[in-house]
Amino acid sequence: QVQLAESGGGLVQAGGSLRLACTANGRTFRHYAIGWFRQAPGKEREFVAGCNWSGRDTVYADSVKGRFAISRDNAKNTVYLQMNGLKPEDTAEYYCAATGTYGTGTYNRQPKVYDYWGQGTQVTVSS
Repeated sequence: QVQLAESGGGLVQAGGSLRLACTANGRTFRHYAIGWFRQAPGKEREFVAGCNWSGRDTVYADSVKGRFAISRDNAKNTVYLQMNGLKPEDTAEYYCAATGTYGTGTYNRQPKVYDYWGQGTQVTVSS
């Protein structure tokens, strides 16, 4: 079992940057693909970015491509989400999630394939 904890959220002005971290316990963290999702009030949870177990294979939502970057350090049991050029529409609760499977196409964009979820960290972007 994997327990995940997000950190790094906060309040930032439009155009600013934040780096979120998703830290896991458990010795098998390196075996899991990781996804970042976000959920704004009144909206469905949406996929933001994901990576495979090594971090070499990454996928992004079109809305964040070119602005956000996902990376991981398995030695530290941590996955990062570097967010640059933040916009007010990026305001949401951000969650990381882990799954033991990594597929092609849209597979890892689906919340249902993830087995473990963190509690979330709030990101607020002011205009």
